[in-house]
Amino acid sequence: MAFWWPLVVLGVAFAVCRFLFMLIPHSVPSIDVDASDVLEDGSQTKENSYIYIPRKGKMAQADKVQCYEPATMKYLGFCEALTPEEVKEHVAQAREAQKIWASSSFRQRRQFLRILLKYIIEHQELICEISSRDTGKTMVDASLGEIMTTCEKITWLLSEGEKWLKPEYRSSGRSMLHKRAKVEFHPLGVIGAIVSWNYPFHNVFNPMLAAVFSGNAAVIKVSEHASWSGCFYFRIIQAALAAVGAPDNLVHIITGYAETGQALVSSVDKIIFVGSPGVGKMIMQKASETLIPVTLELGGKDAFIVCEDVDLATVVQVAMRGALQSSGQNCAGAERFYVHKDIYTAFVAQIVKLVKSISVGPPLAGRYDMGAICMQEHSEKLQNLVNDAQDKGAEIAGRGSFGHLEDAVDQFFPPTVIVNVDHTMKLMQEEAFGPIIPIMKFSSDEEVIKLANDSKYGLGCAVFSGNQKRAIAIASQLHCGVAAINDFASTYMCQSLPFGGVKHSGFGRFAGVEGLRACCLVKSVVVDRWWPFIKTVIPKPIQYPVAENAFVFQESLVEALYGLNVWDRLRSLINVVKIISEQNSKSSNVKKSH
Repeated sequence: MAFWWPLVVLGVAFAVCRFLFMLIPHSVPSIDVDASDVLEDGSQTKENSYIYIPRKGKMAQADKVQCYEPATMKYLGFCEALTPEEVKEHVAQAREAQKIWASSSFRQRRQFLRILLKYIIEHQELICEISSRDTGKTMVDASLGEIMTTCEKITWLLSEGEKWLKPEYRSSGRSMLHKRAKVEFHPLGVIGAIVSWNYPFHNVFNPMLAAVFSGNAAVIKVSEHASWSGCFYFRIIQAALAAVGAPDNLVHIITGYAETGQALVSSVDKIIFVGSPGVGKMIMQKASETLIPVTLELGGKDAFIVCEDVDLATVVQVAMRGALQSSGQNCAGAERFYVHKDIYTAFVAQIVKLVKSISVGPPLAGRYDMGAICMQEHSEKLQNLVNDAQDKGAEIAGRGSFGHLEDAVDQFFPPTVIVNVDHTMKLMQEEAFGPIIPIMKFSSDEEVIKLANDSKYGLGCAVFSGNQKRAIAIASQLHCGVAAINDFASTYMCQSLPFGGVKHSGFGRFAGVEGLRACCLVKSVVVDRWWPFIKTVIPKPIQYPVAENAFVFQESLVEALYGLNVWDRLRSLINVVKIISEQNSKSSNVKKSH
């Protein structure tokens, strides 16, 4: 007791001191970001606002990216569509800055994250409003999908990022027992990202945070459908980098169309792409020219499975959030609903009741549950999917209502519940990216597993059951990258987890340890464990010119190291020692004769 008592006291004292240290807030400076040109000052009216009317159909690429509010078609301005030469210049500038940033300390990188986190928390409304204006989503959807996810990622990096980027020691095996084996994680250089429009804030910050924290530079091409907000969010990043003394040009936001993205792929050291499978294939083809690593997060057709033993009222609310995530602009959203036949009628009735209570309208013009569709002509695609399903026997069970719509009516689509669906319908096979809820019944776990796997996509799934083991068993048999048990999309809020899919949903991962290390050159290193006392020496029998019994020596050495029987290994070890002794003896005799 006398020996252990001081150790206990020291342990308690250390824990108390560490807890008290945690209570001391970090000194985090505030940054000033000019937002005067992105906020409405109240003086704009319908009469003095320019309503943007984009041309329909496929257009030739222009030298300007025109920006407008999809919910009102109010003109926001334009961004430059960068040429390939301009893109290469941006990457060159980032590459020079990265050479300096590569030697930055983790302390400096953490301070950068804290400054960003402080600004985000203090300016949530501003960030969400800009996202809402540029994409048509509601403020609540922006908070859930933009603010919370980004804050969670920053917090995880602050807590664990350095640990996962430090050298990781591995076992050295039997033949290299005298060595230390480790993995080092070095910056790749310039990380390129081409991101989609559905989360303009988070989709910029997500790759940027991982790249910069791991010592890289980042050049991010934002979508032509959400360039206005991306350019403002860039100001936040610039201000935070300047506050920690980071080199200029470490992070770039670029705007443009397809040729801009192609030029980026050709210039960087790794590319991260968030978008459609079709464009993802083109990204891969372009990346093959320079053989850079690629991470693809592509489409999804996530299955939402509801067993008969659930709390129906709770699941219905979760199902609605999953279906209408991001104002009907799904990202890993639920697009196929499979409900057990015993509760199918009750589930449909409750979903229809909830859908009919949902109002759709300009998100900043009142209290609306759902906003606008961001992409031009996407409502027409959604209606075509509904029409195809109806032609094949499906029925509309209920739809939401429109709010006060004067302009931009083509940019809205009401939440729609479809029943009597099957897998012959495009709605159950093609990614909708919209607020359509197709509900199909199933009779057994085996049947629903087969249905859920009948898709070219494999991003995520959600399985609900009163029996958790049953839900886990179903999810474990679904061919997808992420799974939520009795919840929806909770995997992405756990930023320690990797995110990504299989099949046409892409490959590679971002987020988590895997995503962070994917921004690194992973280098395997072996060093002498007891240097300089024990050094590597080639055994005499296999030194050049090799001895007559060199192969016999190798046979004995292999069995001594890896034999399954301990007595055979011991016998072989004795033989190894014997051969080496004989060879050394011969060498000594040769030296004496000379």
